[in-house]
Amino acid sequence: MPLLLASTSRYRRELLDRLRVPFRVARPEVDETPLPGENPAGLARRLAQAKAAAIAAQHPEAWVIGADQVAEVAGQPVGKPGNRDAALAQLTAMSGQAIRFHTSICLQREQGPILLAEDVTTVRFRALGVEEIARYVDLEQPFDCAGSFKSEGLGISLFEAIESRDPTALVGLPLIELARLLREAGFALP
Repeated sequence: MPLLLASTSRYRRELLDRLRVPFRVARPEVDETPLPGENPAGLARRLAQAKAAAIAAQHPEAWVIGADQVAEVAGQPVGKPGNRDAALAQLTAMSGQAIRFHTSICLQREQGPILLAEDVTTVRFRALGVEEIARYVDLEQPFDCAGSFKSEGLGISLFEAIESRDPTALVGLPLIELARLLREAGFALP
């Protein structure tokens, strides 16, 4: 069965490679602006479904994986910083805080069931100094990562703890849940 990843994220692509299921990548054209009053979990869910649906409509023969992750600070969504100044501001605001990351995945075909899963990971940041935040941002340049860090890299040094059911969820694609959804859709996984 053809499988498409509705994401151009290299992080998600690298994670999906671990399942050893052949797939192709497609870029979904989806507006990621939060709706008025939309909470972070709802935003992640809506965007994962929208990305999968956009690509499924173009490739009706394929199963499509849509995924999205939204960080939550004080009930508000936090996205990708995009630049150094925004990354510095995000990490400064998260210093000493517990941040929740909502990661949603959707597996669907144009005609057929829509399979959904979600993961919530809590990251507890240690108290961070201005210089160490700047050093981290300059070394790793996490401008394309929600929350301005890469937990699979040097970003791990910013934390006191990570609380999660699935260590891959924080990188952007919860493989435990995705493997379950793929098996449910008929893919052979060990």
